[in-house]
Amino acid sequence: MWPEKDFDFIKLKNDDEGTHYGLFEGEELISVVSIFIQGVQAQFRKLATLSSHQNKGYGSKLLNYVLSEAERLSVKRIYCNARIEKVTFYEKSGLSKTDATFSKSGKDYIVMERFY
Repeated sequence: MWPEKDFDFIKLKNDDEGTHYGLFEGEELISVVSIFIQGVQAQFRKLATLSSHQNKGYGSKLLNYVLSEAERLSVKRIYCNARIEKVTFYEKSGLSKTDATFSKSGKDYIVMERFY
């Protein structure tokens, strides 16, 4: 998602509090996502797929796995900060737009959520 940035750019202060998932094709890591659970709510962050492997269903597969894990762990609400141009992608997995929007690092976002 940020190939032009240094690796430190994508690090978050609380990365060690999350559970991090990766999807591999053979030995190659092609898609990643992190989930941060706080009580009955969870946020997933940093869903990204290598550009050479996009539009093949890998991101959807990984996202749907994380959504299932959240439900299994008794999460009642899961949300993300979705880039505006990816709203349709997240809607396909049952997330809905909220009224919360913001801009960061030159990109526009909307908070999307799903209730269980």
